[in-house]
Amino acid sequence: MDEALTQLIAANTTFVGTHFAMSHPLRAPLVKVLGNLGFQIAYTLVSLAAFVWIYFAFKAAPTADLAGSGQTGWIIATILTLPALILFAGSLVGNPALGMPGAEEQARAEPSGVFAVTRHPMMWGFALWALSHLVLFWSWRTMITAFAMGFLALIGAHMQDRKKRVLMGEAWEVWESKTSYWPRWGKLFSAGALPWTVGLILFVFLSWLHQPLGGISAGIWRWF
Repeated sequence: MDEALTQLIAANTTFVGTHFAMSHPLRAPLVKVLGNLGFQIAYTLVSLAAFVWIYFAFKAAPTADLAGSGQTGWIIATILTLPALILFAGSLVGNPALGMPGAEEQARAEPSGVFAVTRHPMMWGFALWALSHLVLFWSWRTMITAFAMGFLALIGAHMQDRKKRVLMGEAWEVWESKTSYWPRWGKLFSAGALPWTVGLILFVFLSWLHQPLGGISAGIWRWF
């Protein structure tokens, strides 16, 4: 295997593994030693270091070394990206999983917007983004990184439920009883004007940005 791809696999494995380890089995002992602030700083630094490793390994890996799925793949990828960004945009407001002040009150409220679709809209947004890159079958570097990020998002969401039950107790159990891990896609159309508006803006802007940053036209810009 190409050395750069080996490095990329190692970097993605480190990123995913440290996320799981520091979010779950190592969280309590690290907080005990470092305190909450110290833990957050350590978590951020480890994640940043692993992400930088992914970036440089990704840049060094071969490009467009797979057959690709052609126009059909680009159409599917473009369609998947829009709900991914709608879910992500809606997840930034009123999300009890983010652990902000008032999280328990949010968990007891009636789910609305993207939370009526799934209680993990941010994670499913990342997962759809990952899937949009996997269907392109463009390069090994893309397949490796997209698979790792999709795995982290969906398994991480499942593990987050367990962690939140411990941290938030009955409030999170109430939230679980009113929401779904698996998306109820029919409810996306009634998610509200704000997630759709911000999601559409992100969809247009980020797909445009794909060309100057990645050197590949993506989204609607693929056909303009």
